[in-house]
Amino acid sequence: MEEPQALAAFAAMSQETRLRVVRLLVQAGPDGMAAGAIGEALGGATTSRLSFHLSHLEHAGLIRSRRDGRYIIYSAVYSALAGLVGFLLKDCCQGHPEICAPAVEALTCACGCNPTLTESA
Repeated sequence: MEEPQALAAFAAMSQETRLRVVRLLVQAGPDGMAAGAIGEALGGATTSRLSFHLSHLEHAGLIRSRRDGRYIIYSAVYSALAGLVGFLLKDCCQGHPEICAPAVEALTCACGCNPTLTESA
């Protein structure tokens, strides 16, 4: 990931609702969530407010949408999130991997599955 893309992604997530949406969609997995379910999970966000935030995140490449019948389903773009982590940690250890160990450990999935951050379908 290059700096301009990282800046756009960080700017998109630098707002409370959008950060909560990204975390929610990461937890939802590759199947994602319908816009209405996202709004409910955020405490009843209005449709226009939610649409604004979802659009901002999609424009930054952090989430994607797909139509499923009459629903719009949103999901995280795991490769973009992995790119952000990679951007932050690139060359972090300068030949001393023990420096990066805490960050790598923090990326271990709580369920113990140790997933790779690949792009969701």
